[in-house]
Amino acid sequence: MTVIALGMPSGLSAQKPVPRDAAMPTSGPMVDTFGRAVRDLRVSVTDRCNLRCTYCMPAEGLDWLAREKVLTAGEIVRAVSIGVRHLGVEAVRFTGGEPLLRKDLPDIIEAVAALDPRPEIALTTNGLGLKHQAQRLADAGLNRVNVSLDTVDAARFAAITRRDRLPDVLAGLDAAATAGLLPVKVNAVLDTEHGLDDAAALLRMCLDRGYELRIIEQMPLDAEHHWSRTTMITADQILERLQRDFDLRPDAAPRGAAPAQRWTVEGYLGADGKPARVGVIASVTRPFCGDCDRTRLTADGQLRNCLFASDETDLADLLKSTSSSDEEIALRWRQSTWGKLPGHGVNEPGFLQPSRPMSAIGG
Repeated sequence: MTVIALGMPSGLSAQKPVPRDAAMPTSGPMVDTFGRAVRDLRVSVTDRCNLRCTYCMPAEGLDWLAREKVLTAGEIVRAVSIGVRHLGVEAVRFTGGEPLLRKDLPDIIEAVAALDPRPEIALTTNGLGLKHQAQRLADAGLNRVNVSLDTVDAARFAAITRRDRLPDVLAGLDAAATAGLLPVKVNAVLDTEHGLDDAAALLRMCLDRGYELRIIEQMPLDAEHHWSRTTMITADQILERLQRDFDLRPDAAPRGAAPAQRWTVEGYLGADGKPARVGVIASVTRPFCGDCDRTRLTADGQLRNCLFASDETDLADLLKSTSSSDEEIALRWRQSTWGKLPGHGVNEPGFLQPSRPMSAIGG
């Protein structure tokens, strides 16, 4: 058996740092002091979720945001519009919590799809409601979807999510493909006990149905702070396990700022007729911070320039003000991006897990 190593990611050496005495640009794409241009916006539309995944939150759930704290549809669309028209945002992904719990999500997507220039619009969901909403979302302008699914074993799915809803997720995946939300991607975070075997079964299911699997190293973003480096499944372990059953070859396509390093699976074709692919997101063991092009807006209007940021920039006050201009909002956003750190620091001594869990930040 040949084991394919992940290799080292491109880091800050691949970037051209901005001179220390340079002034922050006030036009063009948002950039930070390490020369990274931000073009990908993640928008959390709610912190609520209808699953209770063990690696994310306790069985009883969390203290959800008060409804008056959550951005309205108009405020979300305004923020996205400023990002697209003033700041060079080219791709928008709606997340949660579980974004399908937001009843006005199709209206938000439709308004964003009408922007000029039009950004690419994606959605990350747990898939429970996708069977009933996929076509409506596609008609509104959604381009593609990522569905979180950690196992195709019904008993393990129920144990991980504390809900017996695997058939609903599988039906949602099929509905997304039928609606043309391609490529349909499956995001998996592997259970520490059975996850490696789940990885092979998930890949087989995705290959059979034309989906693209992306396996994500578990990150220190759980609400109960139970994450442990000693028990997490690493990208190298994932690849070694997949290689037992599949012939993987490094994908020749440039990775760019994509978080997943991808491999083609010999002997299989994807829904587009091209070689099937599987991706691994090695956020912990092979961080790709040097190529990060993301900015995040939480459901309560806080800007985060890194998933692991220890601070936030309030945008809600300006978005909710009738007197604030789009230019004023854009400037504050630029300032947040300009102060972005070189990396997330997970592997550095003294790293502190963010106070917000993943469900409250947005994927």
